[in-house]
Amino acid sequence: MTRRSAISDGIQPFRIEISQADVDHLHHRLADARWPDELPGVEWARGIPPAYLRELAEYWRTQYDWRAQEARLNQYPQFTTEIDGQRIHFLHVRSDQPDAKPLLITHGYPSSVAEFLHLIEPLVNPVEGQAFHVVAPSLPGYAFSTPLGGTGWAMGRTARAWAELMRRLGYERYGVHGGDVGAGVSGMVADLDGEHVIGVHVVTDPLTAASTATFLPGMADRLNENDPVDKLILDRMDAFTREGSGYLAIQNSRPQTIGYGLVDSPLLQLAWIAEKFHEWTDLPIGRDQLLTTVSLYWFTGCGATAAHTLYEQAHSSDWGAPPAVPQGFAVFGADDTVRRLVPAPADAHWTEFRHGRHFPAIEAPAELAADLQAFFAPLK
Repeated sequence: MTRRSAISDGIQPFRIEISQADVDHLHHRLADARWPDELPGVEWARGIPPAYLRELAEYWRTQYDWRAQEARLNQYPQFTTEIDGQRIHFLHVRSDQPDAKPLLITHGYPSSVAEFLHLIEPLVNPVEGQAFHVVAPSLPGYAFSTPLGGTGWAMGRTARAWAELMRRLGYERYGVHGGDVGAGVSGMVADLDGEHVIGVHVVTDPLTAASTATFLPGMADRLNENDPVDKLILDRMDAFTREGSGYLAIQNSRPQTIGYGLVDSPLLQLAWIAEKFHEWTDLPIGRDQLLTTVSLYWFTGCGATAAHTLYEQAHSSDWGAPPAVPQGFAVFGADDTVRRLVPAPADAHWTEFRHGRHFPAIEAPAELAADLQAFFAPLK
């Protein structure tokens, strides 16, 4: 079953231990923040409103308990290792069930392994059904997979690192899952390491599918504006280009410049992520969950390095090939548009959920866990 001993590959235990000086510094910076004026009647039309952000920042400063969230993360075994010159941080949570299957899960942007805090337990210790040994790495340049060791960390290089990580952990056969950037990485792992991957499962939603379509050459020309479903896709693509893509355009072109603000200003880092959580969800997400992700970006200074990896992918020609292993898709907030945009094979596992969107591991972890069980349970 195993391919090689993990001990010989330099895997080290890891605990999150943010110094009290860093926590105090965050509180000080929030207390002394400079605020822009609020234009009347603008609301969310031009970005995150100051009144909304003031309340969230004050909660972050005075009520949010980082130590409690740090302890929640530290309840799961964590490790670091160096692969291809890059420090990789990951959670590795093994199940006690004898038929558990290894599952590599990858977060997206703007997210972190904290996205999986509500998903790990139902996967590792399910009440019934398939159990998993969960491996959840932090993407290169994110959270504790920092500092970024150099340029070139697009999805293909990350996928090769993930295949090496699973080899080091000794897993001969394993499944992969992800969303957003994690979906792309997971698909490339399945393509690159198909000898060992039993199946790939990804999540998407109508907005993510439409925004991704804006980057596909000739996609708009293949859609018919007289068809109501195609018209909805075209409208969403246009809305993303005009109003929703600014954050990505900046990071895809000037990651170093925006990085100064993301690393130096807790307000900017908070606004940068909180805006996306507001726009890309339709089920409630608690403030503590949101602020745990923001805190991981702030304490590790990874806002800049995450931006660099987005730049790398935007300038990469390596998008992989369709994997030859079984494929599964879970669509959250589903409508008729996703079927037309996602190139799923005819025999793919396909499940649609009415609610949830970009962060289903946070918004609907029970539904996502059940779909992962349903997809991977029959695979040998």
